[in-house]
Amino acid sequence: MHPLTANPPPPPFAPTGSRWAVVGGGLLGIELARQLAAAGHAVTLIEAAPHLGGLADTWQLGDIAWDRHYHVTLLSDTRLRQMLESLGLVEELRWKETRTGFYTDGRLFSMSNSLEFLKFPPLGLVGKFRLALTILRASRIRDWKKLEGIPVVDWLRRWSGRATTEKIWLPLLRAKLGENYRHASAAFIWAIIARMYAARRTGLKKELFGYVRGGYGRILERAADALLDAGVTLREASRVSQIVSNDYGLDIEYDDGSIESFDHVAVTVAAPIAARMCPQLSDVERAKLNALRYQGIICASLLLRKPLAGYYVTNITDPAPFTAIIEMTALVDPDEFGGKHLVYLPKYVAPDDPLFEMPDQRIRDEFLAGLMKIHPHIEPDDVLAFRVSRVRQVLAISTLNYSQHLPPMTTSVPGLHIVNSAHIVNGTLNVNETLQLADRAARHLLAGAAR
Repeated sequence: MHPLTANPPPPPFAPTGSRWAVVGGGLLGIELARQLAAAGHAVTLIEAAPHLGGLADTWQLGDIAWDRHYHVTLLSDTRLRQMLESLGLVEELRWKETRTGFYTDGRLFSMSNSLEFLKFPPLGLVGKFRLALTILRASRIRDWKKLEGIPVVDWLRRWSGRATTEKIWLPLLRAKLGENYRHASAAFIWAIIARMYAARRTGLKKELFGYVRGGYGRILERAADALLDAGVTLREASRVSQIVSNDYGLDIEYDDGSIESFDHVAVTVAAPIAARMCPQLSDVERAKLNALRYQGIICASLLLRKPLAGYYVTNITDPAPFTAIIEMTALVDPDEFGGKHLVYLPKYVAPDDPLFEMPDQRIRDEFLAGLMKIHPHIEPDDVLAFRVSRVRQVLAISTLNYSQHLPPMTTSVPGLHIVNSAHIVNGTLNVNETLQLADRAARHLLAGAAR
């Protein structure tokens, strides 16, 4: 942590540009700060938590330290792999062919290759054909903007048919978006299909996923070191109360009453938080930020004595207390966890869902009952650790004509910019897309500051 009173080591160069602050120390803020510093600006990266990372941060689960939420690297994630190479970590990537499970009609099925897809009992031959046709069609679409005007269910029914949509797609949409699926456009499902299809080596046959040894904690440690080497000042455990304009720039006021002044500030937190943080925004700007529909997450991490079924992801269409099952040790070598097995049980909910106020013990009871129903060989004594993460704003939902209503990155307040994951308009929330957004945002901000 670098408090305001600290004297960090001098940067390897003297910045000749403007004073920039980046608020939010997730991967978007980290990469944006790096690029601003590389352009010659004096940059301060501000994070409310005691450490960097945001949604990619790590925590302690039992006797292991690993990612608080589940992440995976695809072969097609070229921007992420470029970042890992710059951090000297690309050789630490480990790749594995993974399997996919499906829990429906009270039974667990494997759907990891073409033969298993053809045998999948819940769908008839016509339904399987139309499901495959939908995936193939989505993977070949390039003009995604046309999909923004089409409700997602209408598009799925057109290509998959009513029966397949009701049996497969609607339960998955409800699991991810709740009732917000009614507001989502076809661009939402297109982005998910396009990303996952890119991971397949041969159509529906096989998928190859990767991870960095040591998880994102190792990536974040290297990234923080790189920022310090570039002269970026880190302010961790520093919560911003508001950002206000003055005659000579922008003042950032912290919760502890201290104030710092900058020429430019880039806010990378979720839109509703940014709206509260920036009181001088116009009514129109604030309304646009607050109009974005977000989905939150309750994500339980479990450390088990024994494995489940060896599927990296198990999609669930039956009623269940969680959205899916992510068996991380179907991908990550259990030796990373001392021979134990790491599982994530995510539940996507609206930001105001009562589940956010539910005690951990009740979530534990309900989630474990649901897990043991699907995997009866798991017993209470097999659970070595259980911890719950709650985040109210995780992903902005691609509603109808989403890109047309998105707030611009540069605001009406001189020097104030708001950039967050809601600006991912033609993809789905993941690290690779986040880094690509940082590239676009850095070009936009630097071009504006140069005028």
